[in-house]
Amino acid sequence: MGKNNEINFVGQPIFKQIMDLLKVVDISSLIRHHNSDRYYKAFKTITHIITMLFGIFSRCDSITEICEGLRALGGKLNHLGLDKAPAKSTAGDGLRNRDNQFFESLYFELVKKYQTFLSDSRSYGLTFKEVLLIDSTTIRFFSDVLKGVGRNPKGDGKKKGGLKEHMLIDAVQSVGRFVKVTAAKVHDKNFLKSLELISHSMIVFDKAYNNYHQFALWTDQQVYFVTRIKKNAVFTVIETHKTGYRKKGVAKVLKDQTIELEYYPKNEDGGKQYKNKKLLRLRKVAYQDEQIRYYEFLTNNFEITAEEVAFLYKKRWGIELVQKDEAKLSTPLLL
Repeated sequence: MGKNNEINFVGQPIFKQIMDLLKVVDISSLIRHHNSDRYYKAFKTITHIITMLFGIFSRCDSITEICEGLRALGGKLNHLGLDKAPAKSTAGDGLRNRDNQFFESLYFELVKKYQTFLSDSRSYGLTFKEVLLIDSTTIRFFSDVLKGVGRNPKGDGKKKGGLKEHMLIDAVQSVGRFVKVTAAKVHDKNFLKSLELISHSMIVFDKAYNNYHQFALWTDQQVYFVTRIKKNAVFTVIETHKTGYRKKGVAKVLKDQTIELEYYPKNEDGGKQYKNKKLLRLRKVAYQDEQIRYYEFLTNNFEITAEEVAFLYKKRWGIELVQKDEAKLSTPLLL
């Protein structure tokens, strides 16, 4: 009897099966386009990809742990597509010096190939060109070493040392569109300046990003947003469109209002023009979920229903799970 070649995955490690998913992209062409193998004899681009994916899936905490983990596999490295484990110094040089443009191109090529698989059907029906989500997570350094250090010391030394990762995610595909890393002390709202958004798109974020001047610019550009209003926000109610009463165990809209906020426009250098106060008209939606938790949302879109405003913000909660995983997976790359 002849050998059965139809069962392709029998005996293959899961890691090898994951690596096979990359074959939908012409990686060799990307390597030539970005010239990413130039100056590298021992640590080629493919070896770089395999090494870092091994570190991510193995939950390694440093480049040393990654390289030692690969060395421990010995004769099984051929299953991962490697001839031998890379030296720590070689891998470190690759991480520092190889152009990240190759990895960016590979990422977006994979997103394009698997976009039908990644799409979330629950987002269909929304009348926006794209729906984007924003959130940030802080990667703390030295939290054990610097306990009790800082102007207002706390138990885990949060005040000293750390990075803040801001991520823009496509809500339909649940994949990252843009990532920016800043110092932990940088305020979240500064991230909004880095975004290039198309008209008739929707962006959803937490109240930490609230910036009325940016909201006014987006409104002029027909870029829509949904966020939560801050407790200390000062506004005037122009019109109330809908009111309701709380009911236990029922998710419902309690208020839908048009409001007006005062803000000071900013110069190109970021300074406020205190002599040029302006008014911004927005929409405030009060909402209660099934657990009787109360929320007040803010948006510049007056066309969608109040229920859709709440639905859009609820999608942002999903990004927090992605962000927690991203923070864990980023650690080996930063050490």
